[in-house]
Amino acid sequence: MKNKTEVNKNGASLMYHPPKSIVKNAHIRNYEKTYEESIKDPEAFWAKEAEKLKWYKKWQQVLDDSDKPFYKWFTGGKINIIGNAIDRHLETHRRNKLAMIWEGEPGDVVTLSYHALNREVSKFANVLKSMGVKKGEIVTIYMPQIPELPIAMLACAKIGAMHSVVYGGFSVEALAGRIGDANSRVLVTADGGWRRGKITELKSIANEAMDRSPTIEVCITVKRTKQEVHMENDRDFWYHDLMSLPIASPRCETEVLDAEDPLFILFTSGTTGKPKGLVHSHGGYSVYTSSTHRNVFDIKDEDRWWCAADPGWITGHSYLVYGPLINGATIMMYEGAPNHPYPNRWWSMIEKYGITILYTSPTAIRGLMRFGEQWPRRHDLSSLRLLGSVGEPINPEAWRWYHEVIGGGNCPIMDTWWQTETGGMMIAPVPVTPLKPGSATRPLFGIEVAIVDDNAEEVGPGEEGKLVIKTPWPGMARTIFGDPDRFKETYWKEYEKQGWYKAGDSARIDEDGYIWIIGRIDDVIKVSGYRLGTAEVESALVSHPDVSEAAAIALPHEVKGNAIHTYVILKAGATSSKKLEEELRKHVSDEMGPIARPETVHFVESLPKTRSGKIMRRVLKARSLGVDEGDLSTLED
Repeated sequence: MKNKTEVNKNGASLMYHPPKSIVKNAHIRNYEKTYEESIKDPEAFWAKEAEKLKWYKKWQQVLDDSDKPFYKWFTGGKINIIGNAIDRHLETHRRNKLAMIWEGEPGDVVTLSYHALNREVSKFANVLKSMGVKKGEIVTIYMPQIPELPIAMLACAKIGAMHSVVYGGFSVEALAGRIGDANSRVLVTADGGWRRGKITELKSIANEAMDRSPTIEVCITVKRTKQEVHMENDRDFWYHDLMSLPIASPRCETEVLDAEDPLFILFTSGTTGKPKGLVHSHGGYSVYTSSTHRNVFDIKDEDRWWCAADPGWITGHSYLVYGPLINGATIMMYEGAPNHPYPNRWWSMIEKYGITILYTSPTAIRGLMRFGEQWPRRHDLSSLRLLGSVGEPINPEAWRWYHEVIGGGNCPIMDTWWQTETGGMMIAPVPVTPLKPGSATRPLFGIEVAIVDDNAEEVGPGEEGKLVIKTPWPGMARTIFGDPDRFKETYWKEYEKQGWYKAGDSARIDEDGYIWIIGRIDDVIKVSGYRLGTAEVESALVSHPDVSEAAAIALPHEVKGNAIHTYVILKAGATSSKKLEEELRKHVSDEMGPIARPETVHFVESLPKTRSGKIMRRVLKARSLGVDEGDLSTLED
C-alpha cells in the first residue's frame, strides 16, 4: 500500500511520512535526540564515529583548531582509507561478498568480490610502485566509468600517493591544466569509453594534453574499446601488459599513514569561475564519508547501492567509491548514458541486479521524466528501498515523479545538500525524517548551520539569506592545493570574526526548521528590489506539463534593475510556439506572482552544463550580454 502524504488546500504536498517498516528497522530512530547530543559535544560524537573504523594507532586529539581555518582532525592517529575500504573486510564474511557489479554500455558485465577487488588493487599498486610512484606524489587519472578507474584510485591510496581524477571527457585544455597544477609524472587513461553507442577518444585527448605537459613521464592505458591509438615508446604502457608481469604481485602492504596525510585533490566543476583543486585527507574523510553514507542511507549488509555519479566528481569519490566500500556495501557502476539504447536502461539494471538504493541527480531524473511513465512501469522496481538526490535542489515536480513512478510511493527520497569542499553530505534527512518535496530538510549530526543577512545576523523563518556552517567537521577540505591564501579568501574571509564557513548558497529555513536551498548566491535574481532564486523560477517552468528542463538568468533592465530571461527544453512531443511562450510566462506568474513573470522564454535543444550536470548560468548570461564567457574547461559541450 502506498504511503499517505499530507496535502494543503491546493493539493500540493506538504509532508511525506516514511513507511513504518523503514522507521522500525532504521539505524537512527530519533533524529532530534542524536542531533542534540552531536551538537552538545561534537568531538565526542566524531570520536564515537571514528571508533567504528580500523586505526593502526588511535588519535591523541579529535580536533586541532590551533591554526584556523586549517583545521586538523584525529591528530596523532595512524590510518589508511584502504585499511577500512578493503583490508578489514577480508577478515570477515564480506571477503567473498560482491564489492562491485559493473555493466558497460555495450552490455558487458564484470563482478568483483572484496577478495578479488583487493587482488586487482594490490596488483596495480605494485605496478605504480614499479613506475617509481612514491608517497605524496599525485597521479592523474583520466578514464571512462570502468572498474579500472576505482581500482586506480584505491591503488594510489594504498601506497600513500594522491590521486587527481579528471572526468573522462574533459577537453585537452582542462586535462593539461589539471596535470600541470598537480605536477603529475604519471597519467592513467584508457584508449576510449562508450557513450551513446559512440567511442569517446580519451587516448588521443590524453596524447595532446601530454604534449603540453612536460611533467608526464609515464602513461598507463586500459584497453577498453580496442581501437587503434598512438602509443609512444618508453612513455606509454598497456595496463593489461603491466598487470600480467611478475611486478604486479597480488600482495602489497597498505601504507600506514598519518590521519592528516592527503588522500586526493579534486577540482571543483567551475560553475562560478576557475576550478579550484581541493585537498582531502585520509582520516577525517574516511570517518565523514562512511558516517554520512551509513546514517543517511541506513546502509544494511544486504544493500546493493547505486550512486550514478561518475568518479570524476566528488559524489563519485565519496559515495560511489569510498563511503560505500568502507561500509562494506555492494556498489553498482554503469559506463554509459541513462537512455541508451532506450530510456529504460537504468530501470532494467535496477530490476536485473536487485538494486536497493539509487542516488542520482535531479538533472538525470528530469531527463528521464521526458520519456514518460511507461518506460519505468515495464520493470519491477520493487527491490528499491530508498532513493537519493544530489547536485542541486530538486524541484517538487521531479521529486513527486521520482517518488511515485520510480519508488512506487514507498521509497523516501534522501535529498542531500553538500559540496566538493565539504567532502560529504551536510544537510539531508535520515530515513525516519518526514519529508517536504524540494527541501533538503535538516542539518546532519555534528553540523550547525545558519541563514544570515548581509550583516551576518540570522534571519527569521521563511526569510532568504546566505547559508553558513558554524562549526568544523571531519570531511572538510584542508586547503586549495598550492594556494592556501585563496582557500582562506574564498571560504573563510567573509565570516572570519565568527569563524564560519561560507557555503556560497542562498537558502531559507521554514517554520518547521526545514532548510530550502535556493541556489548559488550568484544565481539569485533581484527584480524591482525582490530577491528570487533561479531554482524557484526554473521549478515553476518545469511544473508545466510541456517543460522538461529550464534555466533562468537575470539581465539588466532600466526600470526593474534586472529582468528574468528563461531558456526551456520541451518534453518529447511538445512543440514551441508564440502561444506556448506566452502560456509559460503566465504559468510562472500564476505559480510565483507577477514579479517573477519572465521577460522572455527561449526554446532550446540543450543548455550549457558542467559535466556533472549543473547548468552554467554564467555562460548563458555572458552570451546574452556578449561578454567573455570565462573558464569553460568544465563545459560539457
